[in-house]
Amino acid sequence: MSAWLDGLDGRGVHIVFEATGRYDRQLRIALETPELPYSRVNPARARDFAKAIGLLAKTDAIDARLLARMGQSLPLSTQAPDDPARHVLARLHTRRDQLVAMRQQERTRLHETEGIERDSAESHMAWLDAEVARIEMACRDVLKAEKTLQEQEARLRSIPGIGPVAALTLIAHMPELGNRSAKAIAALAGLAPFNVDSGTSRGKRHIRGGRKRIRDALYMAALTASRMPRAFKSHADQMKEAGKPFKVVIIALARKLLAIANAIIRDKTTFRRTT
Repeated sequence: MSAWLDGLDGRGVHIVFEATGRYDRQLRIALETPELPYSRVNPARARDFAKAIGLLAKTDAIDARLLARMGQSLPLSTQAPDDPARHVLARLHTRRDQLVAMRQQERTRLHETEGIERDSAESHMAWLDAEVARIEMACRDVLKAEKTLQEQEARLRSIPGIGPVAALTLIAHMPELGNRSAKAIAALAGLAPFNVDSGTSRGKRHIRGGRKRIRDALYMAALTASRMPRAFKSHADQMKEAGKPFKVVIIALARKLLAIANAIIRDKTTFRRTT
């Protein structure tokens, strides 16, 4: 890779590659050292572009030409350099999610077990409890070591409904928070409703795509906020009285929480309740 980078003329170079999670991490680190601009493209978006230009075959060489053409044809946003601390936090948070999912699976199996099998499940759950606590402590250590992240957590925690897990999720998996418009942030989280209109027909608006982990965290935060009298309960009650389905109400609150989070991180302030 170093030989390839040395052969690039830095002037006018913009590198485009598909986002592949941890697999493109080494490439991103290599590109950030000489400060070469690059864009990480959603693989689904790349395939949609290929279909749009009638390119159905898929090989490494074809993909490379496709991404180059995509970079020439579309206004792709330049990726900001990774924050090392936030990257570590994201990896730890993902590991916590994996452990929590395993614990839930064991908890579900517990109702169907007995004897040694039950002892094994309970023993594994106890280990998972300890491991989740250990990973959460590691996350806390990362936050304590980074003043900026620690301040962001305090600001996010000031929002009704945003607890420690939701705040950590936003910090770890939405680095764009505070640097994009409310609409753009909602779209990134998959909380922006898309129109389904044609002619005089007006279809239902639906959310889709986006970062599911962010959406899940905000959904749970919205459930909590909807029950808090001094926070968003009145807003939720008004929507219910207007005949809005429960899920629509919660999604609307989740989008509102995200917009507030985006604003307070941008303005470096905290949430203030209004009467």
